[in-house]
Amino acid sequence: MIEGVKVKHLVRHCDDRGFFQEILRDDEGLLRRFGQLSMSKTYPGVIKAFHWHERQDDLWFFPAGNVQVVLHDLRESSPTKGETNVFYMGEDNPMLLLIPAGVAHGYRTLGEKPAVIVYVTTESYDPDHPDEKRIPYDDPSIGFDWRTKMR
Repeated sequence: MIEGVKVKHLVRHCDDRGFFQEILRDDEGLLRRFGQLSMSKTYPGVIKAFHWHERQDDLWFFPAGNVQVVLHDLRESSPTKGETNVFYMGEDNPMLLLIPAGVAHGYRTLGEKPAVIVYVTTESYDPDHPDEKRIPYDDPSIGFDWRTKMR
């Protein structure tokens, strides 16, 4: 696992009315500070990748749809520099994923319905000084193959 990445598997309490699920608690130590809560919807087959932040950590949750998340460690001082991790997240595998600053990240929507991401960041977005660097989804230095592998 890339240094500093954390995963929290979520527990659902189901009954005949539906379910209850805690997502994030202040006593878990996942975020070093709260900046902003946001959400986005992505249509089937879309790849949103890659971007990274110098200062901001992201905490991702996909309550609807399913995605393939790809992380790549860009941090010069990290013991996992150059490593890539892949996670399958969404309604079929509910979890939180903490992505530290300096780790490039992106995702591809799987299946035939949109994915919804709800995410928390440690910084609020500043349009005058955005902490967002872009890398093409097919950048050869990362070398990730986004195609589904038929097995």
